[in-house]
Amino acid sequence: MTLDQMLARRGMTGKQLAEQVGISETQMSLFRSGKVKGIRFATLERICVELGCKPGDLLDFLSESEQAA
Repeated sequence: MTLDQMLARRGMTGKQLAEQVGISETQMSLFRSGKVKGIRFATLERICVELGCKPGDLLDFLSESEQAA
């Protein structure tokens, strides 16, 4: 499940989540698009608290070869 799907299930926008978590809309947009290279555990925790999910619900791992494909 993606962050966008989690937001849709809860009827929230990325802007609303960013405000509740205390990050900029730009940071939220980067996270939603998968273009962020890292995220602070505290930020991830706040997102999970707001969405009622676990980090594994939002994160995926791709090896370098999978990313290049």
